Amino acid sequence: MPHAALNSESVAVITGGASGIGLAAATKFAGMGMGLVIVDRAEHKLAAAESTLRAAGAADVMTAATDVSDRMQVAALEAEVTARFGGTDILMNNAGIGGRSSCLGAYEEWQSMLGVNFQGAVNGTQVFAPGMVARGRPGAIINTGSKQGITTPPGNPAYNVSKAALKVFTEALAHELRNTDSGQITAHLLVPGFVFTGMTGASQKEISEKPPSAWTAEQTADFFIESMGRGDFYILCPDNDVPRELDEKRIAWALGDIIENRPALSRWHPDYKEAYEAFVDTKA
Repeated sequence: MPHAALNSESVAVITGGASGIGLAAATKFAGMGMGLVIVDRAEHKLAAAESTLRAAGAADVMTAATDVSDRMQVAALEAEVTARFGGTDILMNNAGIGGRSSCLGAYEEWQSMLGVNFQGAVNGTQVFAPGMVARGRPGAIINTGSKQGITTPPGNPAYNVSKAALKVFTEALAHELRNTDSGQITAHLLVPGFVFTGMTGASQKEISEKPPSAWTAEQTADFFIESMGRGDFYILCPDNDVPRELDEKRIAWALGDIIENRPALSRWHPDYKEAYEAFVDTKA
C-alpha cells in the first residue's frame, strides 16, 4: 500500500528540488497529481524544473530560490506556501552540498556544510512541521541522509558530521511525531547509495554517462516511495555495485569498533585490513 500522504490532494515541498534526487522525487509526485513547491539555491534551474513537473501532471507548481540555511528565508517560504496552497503535507529536506574537508580545515567550510546539510533540515522541519501537524492530515517528512553519516569514512569529516547529525535528528523526530496526538505525520531517513547526479561528483568529473555501478535518481525515488509504503524509517538504498548485504556488514563493522574497542575507523586501519575483509566476505 502507498503511504497515505501520496495522493493528488497533497502538497509537497522539496528542497534541492531542481535537479538530482529532489527533481526525480518531484516528478514522481507530479505524476500523482500533487501540488509542488520546488526550492533550490540554483535559481537558473528552477524554470526548467517547473516545466518538467507541469508536463508530468503536477496540479500546480511553485518555485522558490531559497537558502535553507537561513531561518528567515525558510519562514518566509512557509508563509508563502500556506498562502498559496493552504498548507504542506510532504516535506522533503533534500538540499545538500558536498566537497572535501579536514578536521583541521577552514572554519568556513564546516559552517557551510553544516548550515545546508544539517541546519537546513532543522530549519525546514521546525518551520513547516507545526503547520503540518495542525493540518490534521496524513503527511511525511523525508530527510536525505548519507551512508557516510553512518560509517563515517575518512576524507570528508564535515560532510560526515552533517549527515550523522541529521540521522540522529531524524530518529528523534520520528519518535516525537509518532507520539503527537494525531500521529499522522511520519518521518523517514533516506540513505541513498551511489546515485549519478552532480552532487555525487558527476559534473566535477565531467562524466557524461552514468557509471554502471550507479543508480539513477529515478531509481532512488522509486525505491524510497515504495519503502515509505512499507512504513520504513531507514530507507537504505542499494546501487548496482553495493547490495544491501554489504551495506549491513559495513554498518555492523562500524558499530563494532565501539563494542570491540577497536581503533576509530578500523575499517581503514592497516592492522585490521584482513579482519575486515574476512568479515564482509559473503563466503566467510
